[in-house]
Amino acid sequence: MSEQSKIESLKYFRDEINEVKTAMLTTYNSERGFSSRPMGTADVDSDGNIWFFTNEDSAKASEISVENTISLTYSDPKNHTYLSIIGEAELVADRAKMKALWNPFVQAFFPEGVNDPKLTLLKITPTDAEYWDSNSSSMVVLFNVLKAAVTSKRYDEGAHGTIAL
Repeated sequence: MSEQSKIESLKYFRDEINEVKTAMLTTYNSERGFSSRPMGTADVDSDGNIWFFTNEDSAKASEISVENTISLTYSDPKNHTYLSIIGEAELVADRAKMKALWNPFVQAFFPEGVNDPKLTLLKITPTDAEYWDSNSSSMVVLFNVLKAAVTSKRYDEGAHGTIAL
């Protein structure tokens, strides 16, 4: 893949995540199995790493300390775009990075601010990413589904592929 293609892929990746903002983070626990929860994205850096704020004593923090392979799903049904990401998670206790990423939304979960002793960052380094993008309005998607049903032809779901990171 050319350097330009990687730059374009990373831009698409970042733009889609920044549009949706909230991901479902799935971790694994040997006792309970898979566990998912919504997470607000703090940042997608220039290398494609995805950053979240979390509590160092949370279940997800405990789970990634044992099994750090995670799944993230971003879903934007309004725009018919979806991202599925597999990555490696790590906790990062970097107060300078926390200050750089801090926003009022995080304050609601950590009222003590960046000095909260339980506050840490969750860094996801993506290893694999897939996207689905119909690139059409809801009316166009509905029309194409109905058209496929009436003509007995398969519905064209739009673009699907992997993202090189």
